[in-house]
Amino acid sequence: MEYLNLVFDLLKNDFTEQPVIDGITVYEKSYTKSADTSLVMVKDKDGKWLLASGKGDLFDELEGTVIEGHGKVCPLSHENRLVLNRHFDYTAPRAFGTKQATMGLGDRLGIASPGHIETLRNRKVKPILAQQSIRELTLTNRSMNDMLDAASFAVFQEGYEGGFGADGDHIKEEKDIEYALSLGVSMLTLDCSDQIKKNIETASDEEIRSVYEKLSEENRNYFTERYLNRTFDVNGLKIEFDELTLMKNVLIYGEALDYTEHVYKEYIQKAGRDIDFELSIDETETVTAPVSHFFVANELKSKDVLVTSLAPRFCGEFQKGIDYIGDLEQFEHELSEHAAIAEYFGYKLSIHSGSDKFSVFPIIAKYTKGVLHVKTAGTNWLEAVRAIARIKPDLYRRMHAYALEHLDEALKYYHITPDMDSIVPLNSVTDDQLADYMNNDAARQVLHVTYGILLTAKDDKGGFLFKDEFFNALNENEEAYREALVSHIGKHVDLLNL
Repeated sequence: MEYLNLVFDLLKNDFTEQPVIDGITVYEKSYTKSADTSLVMVKDKDGKWLLASGKGDLFDELEGTVIEGHGKVCPLSHENRLVLNRHFDYTAPRAFGTKQATMGLGDRLGIASPGHIETLRNRKVKPILAQQSIRELTLTNRSMNDMLDAASFAVFQEGYEGGFGADGDHIKEEKDIEYALSLGVSMLTLDCSDQIKKNIETASDEEIRSVYEKLSEENRNYFTERYLNRTFDVNGLKIEFDELTLMKNVLIYGEALDYTEHVYKEYIQKAGRDIDFELSIDETETVTAPVSHFFVANELKSKDVLVTSLAPRFCGEFQKGIDYIGDLEQFEHELSEHAAIAEYFGYKLSIHSGSDKFSVFPIIAKYTKGVLHVKTAGTNWLEAVRAIARIKPDLYRRMHAYALEHLDEALKYYHITPDMDSIVPLNSVTDDQLADYMNNDAARQVLHVTYGILLTAKDDKGGFLFKDEFFNALNENEEAYREALVSHIGKHVDLLNL
């Protein structure tokens, strides 16, 4: 680390000179001072480090190696992330409430957030940089702390003080809710798919009536008085419940509403800080009709449950990594009603699996009026794959072949319907055409859903087949990946008019 003396000298002189050091990246935007300590992030062949110079609490609290007479070299460890959070509040996640547009960016790799920050820095939308479900973390052998650490260090690296969020995404179990909140997430997305009844939508009228009659008389009277044959005016939108519609909604969503109330009052209200609480009712085959959306929202209000955002299951298909599949006219009609209901009750409409849904983004922008939450995740991984196709074609070829061979394993976790015949055989494509696979819907989806398999695959000796080579290539071409994200995520933001 012969460059250290030079950087430490620059720190002592408040970075009045522009550092140019062969083979070393000095992240100038990270340079900051706190009391008597100066701090900057650098990258060398061994990774990224915090360099601290000076004295005081910040200097003493950072863990690292002291270079006598110069300063301290500190790893990007979990413990040092917590130190940054204590001394620089902009490196800790925060809640944004119901009036601020937000975008969940889901950095599955832990290296995408700098590109995300650059994309959204001067936009009307705030980034939820840390967003991964328990499923995604499990598939990539990451922890929730890994997710939070990566986001905070990216914020520090980029000197971004505009605020970011961290989402405990699609959490179902109470133990995971409690754990995520204990780590400091600023947003929690409650996935109620296990409590949403999946057999009611296809049941006969007689079967529905039979099940409904088994509810207590008190329950049935409650819903009858509140909804039956009533018309609700939702800012000009008329919502009505006949007997069958009411029974179906009570049976489909009743348990989910009770669970949401329990989670809200047991965990969100008792957190002692602001939490953006999102309810997800989209992880199911049951399409959320506008009348059902109203029913859920109205019952949440009656239970004194305040949600920041709510994610319905829209008509058509929001499959991973590709554009919307479905009738655009029907989508616009129903989306306008969903947006009106969300506005009426005072929360944000949330769009899940929102990456690459370019055909419907202008519709969503029109009716949400710039106040929404949209989740993306896999598209950031796909841009990394595209970058690999360009900078390391042999690695891409091996990953592509492995993904095809192991697709059935991934389909245990994801629903996609790719036209496999549309994927051009790998041996017929030249190296300079490999990146075009990321323009083909089927190829995108295959690579999208096999991310966990690809990043954890090992050879007979226990070494990673792709992971180390993959990350090394991206770290050596940091700017290429950043530029790809700025372009691709930027397209999302432009079409959403954010």
